[in-house]
Amino acid sequence: MSGGSGADTGRSPLPTGWRRFLFRLPIQLYRTGLGRLLGQRFLLLEHIGRTTGQPRRVVLEVVTRDDPCGPSWTVASGFGPDAAWYRNLRAAPHVTVQVGARRHAVVARFLPPEDGAEVMARYAVRHPRLAKQLCAFMGLEVREASVQEFRRVGRAIPFVRLEVTGQDPPRNGKAGRRPS
Repeated sequence: MSGGSGADTGRSPLPTGWRRFLFRLPIQLYRTGLGRLLGQRFLLLEHIGRTTGQPRRVVLEVVTRDDPCGPSWTVASGFGPDAAWYRNLRAAPHVTVQVGARRHAVVARFLPPEDGAEVMARYAVRHPRLAKQLCAFMGLEVREASVQEFRRVGRAIPFVRLEVTGQDPPRNGKAGRRPS
């Protein structure tokens, strides 16, 4: 696979220039203490760069929020498995998220394609127009707006469930480091 250009995957290329600036703008809301303005629909993921070891941040849309045994959030890698945050989570799955004004220590669980298919199907039922736009943005063709079609597309999207660990999140910028 390419380094995220999207040329050989059919996906949209990773944003550069002014598009990258716009994608990263919500991070500033969290840095200035205004992350709560984004509500529960987005979260700030604080992780560690797999090659640099430096703290990294990205704001992601929450696809689902679950609360069976404690809060968890499911997010999708719209740019596929080449997205830096996704690869960083593969290398160090213990990270921190901030949802609204609350921070949580979480562990990343990578969903198998069949589970991703169900997540996408449920998302499409709740947000049909947005689901179709999201697929188009990712460069994934949706032939018809049916549950079966969204299941098919969902198998191609890497989904990650972020599950609360019950530990206090780090406050010193060492996101992703496993507490000793």
